Formats: sequence, structure tokens, C-alpha cells
Amino acid sequence: MSAMQQLELRQGQSLTMTPQLVQSIKLLQLSHAELAAYVAAELERNPLLQEGEIRADAPSLSLADFLRAKQKAQALGPRIVPGPPPLRSPVAPGSSGSPGATHGEIGPELEETLARTTSLTEHLEAQLDLVTSDPRLRAIGEHLIHSLDEAGYLRDDPAEIAAYLEVEPADVEAALRLIQTFEPSGVGARDLAECLAIQLRERSRLDPAMQALLQHLHLVARQDFSALQKVCGVDGQDLAGMLAEIRRLEPKPGLAFTPVRVDVLVPDVLVRPAPDGSLSVELNPETLPRILLNRAYYAEVAKVLRKEEDKSFLSECVQTASWLTRSLEQRARTILKVAAEIARQQEAFFRDGVSGLRPLTLKSVAEAIAMHESTVSRVAANKAIGSGRGTYPMKFFFGAATGEGEHAAKAVQHRIGQLIGAEKPGNVLSDEAIAQKLKQEGIQVARRTVAKYREALRIPSSADRRRRHSREA
Repeated sequence: MSAMQQLELRQGQSLTMTPQLVQSIKLLQLSHAELAAYVAAELERNPLLQEGEIRADAPSLSLADFLRAKQKAQALGPRIVPGPPPLRSPVAPGSSGSPGATHGEIGPELEETLARTTSLTEHLEAQLDLVTSDPRLRAIGEHLIHSLDEAGYLRDDPAEIAAYLEVEPADVEAALRLIQTFEPSGVGARDLAECLAIQLRERSRLDPAMQALLQHLHLVARQDFSALQKVCGVDGQDLAGMLAEIRRLEPKPGLAFTPVRVDVLVPDVLVRPAPDGSLSVELNPETLPRILLNRAYYAEVAKVLRKEEDKSFLSECVQTASWLTRSLEQRARTILKVAAEIARQQEAFFRDGVSGLRPLTLKSVAEAIAMHESTVSRVAANKAIGSGRGTYPMKFFFGAATGEGEHAAKAVQHRIGQLIGAEKPGNVLSDEAIAQKLKQEGIQVARRTVAKYREALRIPSSADRRRRHSREA
């Protein structure tokens, strides 16, 4: 070794996702009802948080009040992590057994009138806690888990996730492979073939013939069994057995955790016509938590505390209160920004109704407002937009194009319903006739697309409608 000491400077990438950052991401996707329950729990345990305005004539709180609040917070136990809408496996209100509680993160304690159940996100996070203590891997895994859709699929490109988190793509792939070993089997897949492959691999049934079958699922959809036998190298009996095994698998593993929602749809954002003819977009004040940090009370208590544990609790309270008030403000600004862009791009809907809907993707909104697509996705979850035409889930305004890409699928579906609703008993329209009428209106769609949209509306075929008219006559 050289006698001269050498100083080597290495530059590497690191990922720092603090509990507060993870918490802020989770707050963004909560519905207003879930957020209200979470805020109520924080008001219960944090004496420095005040609801509404802090009035000068309000009764002053004493040191004794603070110490009682400390005892109450300790009795409530560790905070639990907020998650998506309530799902399965009841947990008693105030329980500290929620997955992820060991992270020291802040979460809601749902009121007794709400069933506190385990979500897909919480279920996966609990498994992540058990299998790794590597903070880097856990942080990436947390992000991936929160990026899964309700069916349990990862729709985001792992390379884009790596760029967003500023980590190596190999790190994202490693975290994803880990999540794909979790229950429910098939979770974390990027497409149907991978979802089925994960389940078959766990059953030791992913042999070369089955792999070939998964690579040709389009032939399964077409029921082209002769071509399938050829590409898989099996006879008819073996193919029938393979298809039967595929049918026993779960194509959407995450749906086992999907709740039956009974919430009344309350708008988070209100869209109204403005006097100048534009659209006014504003947050619904009825769904906005109003909490403040009582700095005067903090200053009074800080002067008289002597015990270190009391000082530590006070410090925790002020940090939590400051973080929560900032996070709620940021959440409100983000929701408003996304909603305003939706209103801008879907202006025709708010003026003309469903027929005015245009194709809209999360990506196009994200690019327009310089946000990440996953952020827009979290905003759209569990939120609603109210207008003179009614209240709609925010996800309603997102949809693929149909035909030549100029018309939203929902708008075309709506128009098909109108055409069929206007039929006369002696002039029932076939799917082909509807496609021709739409073409005359500038909407290019195939007959099979008309049939698909008609079936989605639960409208019988033209033959069935003719028979119904004959019976009624």
C-alpha cells in the first residue's frame, strides 16, 4: 500500500422517505370521512391541536390539563397508520395492532361507528415489515405497495418509479420481486400473464408448456385450441387440463380486499359557472378539517415543565401538530390543483353533460400540472366533484378514447343509450345501424364496440328488444 494516504470521494444515490413523507402520501388518498376520523383522533391525543379558530376569549388550558392529556394519549396507545378505505378483518377502535404501527407513524383511530378493517395496502405492509429490516428496500417497497391498483396490479413503469425515487432500476425490481412473493398470490404483477405465472410458480406448475400458454393468452381469448396445442406442444386432453388449472387461478387478487362502499357521495370540490362565463373551482369547506397549532398554550406550558418525559411529550406534540397542519394545507392545494385541471379539460361536460366528456388520462393531467402520475392517482382516489349536474367520483372524469380517439368512451356509451331510448317499436336499431348513426355524427366506432357498450349498459340485443316490443303490442 502506498505511504501516501488517498482520499476517495464516492457519489451514490440514497433514498430518504421519512415517516412524515410516507404519512403525507397516505393522507392524500384518504376520503374526507376517513380524514375527519383521523383528525378527530389527533385532536383527542394532542393538546396543542385546536379545532377551528383560537379565540382570545376561549377558556385557557392549564398545566394540569396538559398532564391529563398526556396520560390520555399514553392510554390510547401507539398511533396507527392511515390506509385506504376500510376493508376486511375487524380491529377494535383504538387498537395498536394495525400493520405498520411499529414504524412510529401517525394514523387514524376510527370512530366506533366505522368498521376498522384491513386493506390490501395494510396487509402487504405488514408482510413487508416481517421480511426485511433494510430501510432502503422497505421505502421502495412502501412506494410500490401504494402504487398498486385495487386489483393488485402495478400499472406504473418500474423504470419511471426508479427515476422518481432517484434509485437504481435494479433496486425497484428487487423490491417488486419481494412483493410478488406476498399474499394474496399474484399481487404486484404488471399484467395478467405475470399474475397467473406467479400463482402457478408457487404451485410448482409453471412448466414450459404452461409458460407457452401464458405467452399466448390472446389465443385463449379466441378459443383457438388447435393453435394453442401447437405452441404448447401438448395434445387436446393436456390442453384441457391446463385451461382448467388456469380457470382456478385468481386474475385480480387484490379484489378480495375491495370494500362494499356505502358512503354518501359528498363533493370534495365544487365546480360552478363564474360570472365571466368561465368555471369556478373551489374546495368544499364542509369537507375541510380546520385545525390549528395553539402556540400560545405551547409557550405557557413550555415555561413550567420540569420533567424530561413531559418536555419530550410536548416536543412530540408540537412537531406532530406542525406537520399535520402543513400536510393538510398541502393536501388541499394538491386536490384543488388536480380538480382545476380536470375542470379545464372536461369543461364541455360541465356545460353539456355526459355527451361532452373527452378522453382523459392520469398522465395528461399530471403533465399539465407538473405532478407525478402516482400523485394524481392518489388525489383521484376516494374524492368527488360536485356541480350543477350532480356529484361524480373524480375517477369518473378519466377514461380512454374510443373510435379515432376524439370521443370519451363514457360519452359514446351515453349516446348509444340515448339512441336506443328513442327507438320506436317498429324501428329497433341493430348494433350495426347504431354504429352507422354514430358515424354520421362524427363518431367512428365498430359494431363490436357498440355491442360492448350496449352490454355494459345492460341493454338487450336488438332481437330481444324486438321480441319485447312484440309481446307488449
